[in-house]
Order: sequence, then C-alpha cells, then structure tokens
Amino acid sequence: MPIDTITKTVSDRYARAAATGEQMCCPTSYDLADLKSFIPDEVLKISYGCGTPAGLQTVRSGETVLDIGSGGGIDCFEASRLVGPSGHVIGIDMTDTMLEIARRNAPIVAANLGYASLNVEFRKGMADTMPVDDNLIDLIISNCVINLAPDKRTVFREMFRVTKPGGRFTISDIVSDQQVPQYLAHDAEKWGDCLSGALTLADYMAGIAAVGFLGIHLVKFSPWRVIDGIHFFSVTLTGYKLPLAATTASVRYATLRGPFSGVTDERGTTYHRDIPRPITPDDALLLSAPPFVDHFLLTTEPVPLDHNDPRWTAVLPANVPCTWQGHYALLAGPFTEVEDDDHHIYRRGEPLEVCSKTVAVLEAQGYRPHFAILNRAGEHVSGEPVTCSPDGGCC
Repeated sequence: MPIDTITKTVSDRYARAAATGEQMCCPTSYDLADLKSFIPDEVLKISYGCGTPAGLQTVRSGETVLDIGSGGGIDCFEASRLVGPSGHVIGIDMTDTMLEIARRNAPIVAANLGYASLNVEFRKGMADTMPVDDNLIDLIISNCVINLAPDKRTVFREMFRVTKPGGRFTISDIVSDQQVPQYLAHDAEKWGDCLSGALTLADYMAGIAAVGFLGIHLVKFSPWRVIDGIHFFSVTLTGYKLPLAATTASVRYATLRGPFSGVTDERGTTYHRDIPRPITPDDALLLSAPPFVDHFLLTTEPVPLDHNDPRWTAVLPANVPCTWQGHYALLAGPFTEVEDDDHHIYRRGEPLEVCSKTVAVLEAQGYRPHFAILNRAGEHVSGEPVTCSPDGGCC
C-alpha cells in the first residue's frame, strides 16, 4: 500500500474521531480525575493512546519535551504541568483538526496552571520529517503514534537527531509477538486501529537501537488483542542518547551482580556473573544508566563476587515438576541477550516458550521489569507435570 495512502487514511480517521467523538483503538490508562483539574473536557474526550508516557515520572522540571503525534494535546498539557513555567513543550501532529483543538485549549490550560505565558506550542508536521532543530530535546514522548507511521526507521532516526546528547525518550506503542501478515498490512482500516502497522517487539527495539539509542528497556507492558493468533500488546519503552564525553573515567571494571548468570549489552559485550571485566569509559557511562546500575558493580580495581557476598543476586528455579501452560516470555531490554540459572537463553523481543517453573522465576523481582509474558493457549491447559532435566532441557 502506498505510503501516501496510509498517511491520508490515518489522518482522516483521527480527524473524524475528533469531530464525532468516536472511540479509537488503543487501551488507555489516564487518570482523568486528576487531569480534569486543568485540562478541558474537549481535549480529554478525544485522547487516544496505549500508555501514559508523560505521567510515568519521566518528565523533569525545566526540560524541553517533544510529543510526537500530540493529537488534542493531553500528553503535552500533562508535560506542561510537569516541566513547570521554566520548561518548554512542543507537540507535532499531522491532523489540522487535532492541532486546532490543541491550540485553542493551550491558553486555558496555562491559565488553569497559573502560568503567566504559554510554555507549550503545537507544530504541524510528520513524524518522519519533524519540524524540530537538531540536539534540542531533553525528552521525547509519544503515545501509540509511531505504530501508525509507514516508515518507522526514519522516525527513529529523526528521534535521535532532535534529542540532545544526554537526552532520552519514553514512548508507548502497540507491537506484536510475530510479524503482521500481508493481508493485515494492506488493510487500510486496520492501520487506524494500531494493527496493520505494528512491528514485532524484536524489530521495534532493534530499529531504535540501530539509530544509536542505548539502554532501551521496558517500563510498562499490557496485553491488548489477539487476531488470528497474533498477539498485539502495549509497551512503554525508555532509551538514551548518551553524552558525547564520558564522565566516569575512574571506573575500570564491571562485575555482573545478577540475577542473570550472563548478559550481552547493546554493544555486543558479554558479562558473566561474579567475574570482573575491564571496561572503557564509554562502557562505564552506559552501565551507569538507570536500567543497568542495579545489575553491576563498577570499580577501579577488579572485584570478583561469590554467592556469599550480599551484592551477589540470583533467582534460582524451584526443584519441583513443572507444567506447560502456554506462556511465552519476551526479553524487553536493556540487554540484547541474557541467560538464567536454568540455562535458558532469551534474545530481545523474541518469544520463548517457558514452563510454569520458569514463569515463577521471571515474575520474581529481579527479572520482572525486563520481560513481557504472553499466553498463547487458546483454552484451559491441563498438561501433566513434567520433571526438568538437569540441563534445563524441559524448557
């Protein structure tokens, strides 16, 4: 299907929804009771998305925030409150009807917040050609919009271009557990439903990493719909554009604390639990980022660990029979590959069938933030318990 056709179909669909109040495709979890205190109902009733990227403690006071696909402005207005009067928020959208609503309500929101002047603006533009200067943005947010873009890799490149060194993104979107077939990809109506344009989680995260973002990791996960055996689900992801200069040059070694027995980072470096590894200043900068810091001991001298050290962590599988219940686990960063203590190898975004015993491990505190778990069983499963082999072969 031609890109122009997809773009027009999506734009027309959202313009119609804004005019009629039609409910759109994606699940939302806004705290409307809170937002009503300063955002007009005209905005709230046309607010669509699959997450709340501005409301997840990601926005900081005084920052410059960009919202890709700002719609009626709900996420921009929430960010406006959080950055405060010294910050600035830019919303970009391709639909005139949405822009009119957002611009009309911006002064009302500013007055409700007690601001002397607007700290939010709305620009007409496309996600793959953003009307934003290079290296300007502290934080990019987007709510179920990149899914709708025909050329997502160009969108990811634009995101990296406009982000400051040291900046980051927090974006919510719909992805799938397997590739969307052609009969769905060419269904114009389902583009507006956040279905036809969905990438697999593996391709989505790989596309972001390919443009230069690092530390890409899961913030929130929610199952949504199953169509013809394809699972569509919402993820909120964060990643970083690291600063140009390393600031942790004194750190020379990294020791993986766990709970994984081994990990591979986005630069292809592999770490094994307990064993200190020499690292570069750039490696130290990456491993100091929030999604990594709890997993590593960063030191000036090599420091091996063992299971008696309180800094050593693991989640060991129970020594009990397990059952197969239809669960599949998808690693969602910040590593591209990890190994657990039952010898499972998880690769980022790729579904791996896991038994009940492994599900219990993945739902434990050290593992839970890094995995999305889906159940592909179409009906109740009543499989007999099986005994795992010593090398983890049952899973």
